[in-house]
Amino acid sequence: MWNIIKIASAFIGIIVGAGFASGQEVLQYFTSFGYLGTAAAVVATALFAYLGMMLTWLGSRTQTRSHKTVVYQISGRYLGVIVDGVIIFTLFGVGVVMIAGAGSTLHQQFGLPSMVGSVLMTLMMGATLMLNVRRVVALIGSITPFLVLALILICIFSLLTMDRSFAELAPIAESVESTLPHWLVSAVNYVSFNIAVGAAMSLVMGGAEPNARIARWGGLLGGLGVGVMIMISHLAMFSQIDQVAGYALPLLKIIDGISPWLAKAMAFVLFGMIFSTGASMFYAFVARFVEMRTPAANRFSIITLVVGFVASFAGFTQLVAFFYPLIGYLGLFLVGALIYAPLRLKRARVASNLQPLTGNE
Repeated sequence: MWNIIKIASAFIGIIVGAGFASGQEVLQYFTSFGYLGTAAAVVATALFAYLGMMLTWLGSRTQTRSHKTVVYQISGRYLGVIVDGVIIFTLFGVGVVMIAGAGSTLHQQFGLPSMVGSVLMTLMMGATLMLNVRRVVALIGSITPFLVLALILICIFSLLTMDRSFAELAPIAESVESTLPHWLVSAVNYVSFNIAVGAAMSLVMGGAEPNARIARWGGLLGGLGVGVMIMISHLAMFSQIDQVAGYALPLLKIIDGISPWLAKAMAFVLFGMIFSTGASMFYAFVARFVEMRTPAANRFSIITLVVGFVASFAGFTQLVAFFYPLIGYLGLFLVGALIYAPLRLKRARVASNLQPLTGNE
């Protein structure tokens, strides 16, 4: 059971990054649709649960150390090239966004130069890339409970202190601009983006667990956990939408209303979530090309982080605006492959006269 919880916590830590922890992602993708945002959260929860389960199960079943093997197995030779390319692009791109986000977080909350946060984050990621995958999973998973607790407290406070009914707040929520045309499209695009972000590390994480059943339940629980956190964040911001609609960091605005000191504490939690996502992105990126924990991996990691650090100077907001919507649509190739994966694998077993999967799978 403990291994299941560790995998679930790490999966949540991989998926949840700067945009989620600040509240901006949930505001744009869910709360901006008012009541229908709640329906979108339910759809997203179901998709996250299934896709999370598939990723960790496939990783464990193949005992993979890189996403490449699994991607080509479930996608085929030609589509596999596209999916592999999307994942590689996503890993590096989101890693760069996280370095930039670390600088922005410390600058906004504490007035430090953006360079300070970016340098600190890059050094932390560099140290993490030298660890083995089990330690990385444990490190990422250890940060998750702090965000879950913070979100629950924020939601309770928001619901208890809301001044208007949801019926009155719905028009205000729907007035928030969103780049997505429909609540269902928004839910699918959000899941697609995040699965593209988390797929590589989730596969590697599953590959570190020899028992495929444990890996599968860990991914399922992690996906449900992400969905619950979306719902909690959505309700918190929906109930206070008249107060936070115009803010870039709406959840921090709610916390600031409770206590400025708590807002500063939340900034550290946000920094931790940025680290968990960024470290997992660069770890999986390096693992795609070289064997981890080797001199070659150390050299490749240093080069990758230096290039990522330089690229982060493009700016957090600009990078998010460019990468996130694009990755959301490109990620549909991966989502489609994962949904089709069980049927494809079953046909492959029949064609090669393989025996049925063993009981722990």
